[in-house]
Amino acid sequence: MASERSVTELSFASHERHVRRSSEDTAAARAWLTRVLAQPALEAVDVAAGEETAISLGVNVHRLRLTLFVLTSLLVGVMVATSGAIAFVGLIVPHAARLLAGADHRRVLPVTALLGAVFLQLADIAARTVNAPQELALSIVTALFGVPCFLWLLRRRSADRAVNLT
Repeated sequence: MASERSVTELSFASHERHVRRSSEDTAAARAWLTRVLAQPALEAVDVAAGEETAISLGVNVHRLRLTLFVLTSLLVGVMVATSGAIAFVGLIVPHAARLLAGADHRRVLPVTALLGAVFLQLADIAARTVNAPQELALSIVTALFGVPCFLWLLRRRSADRAVNLT
């Protein structure tokens, strides 16, 4: 079991790393992401009209999907690096919302916002009360829930692919 002092030091170190990040860091990340995502985003609009339509407009759909996958991975990495591990919630909550609300984005978006807010409030309450009077870093609590959920999603997805291959 971790001593009270080591938990406090870990919490403070995590908080200190987050506080030292400046708005310049996030502004630089936003500018870079905007520039890098502009062209694929325009092509993705064509794909939204339908794959056949996008192909007829000259969009290489396979290349676009691969590009968007790589850029999305980079986006998540940059956002987690600049805002801290709390951004990890943005990976898990939309999947939970989709499981609850179905695939219709008109329902998924508000459910995602609500679930994200509720999840962070509950995580904050847990961070403040589990080791009272010391507080745990919010990122520790979100990771305790987020990592198992993320691993479950990866495992489920690979199992779904295995079924589709047979």
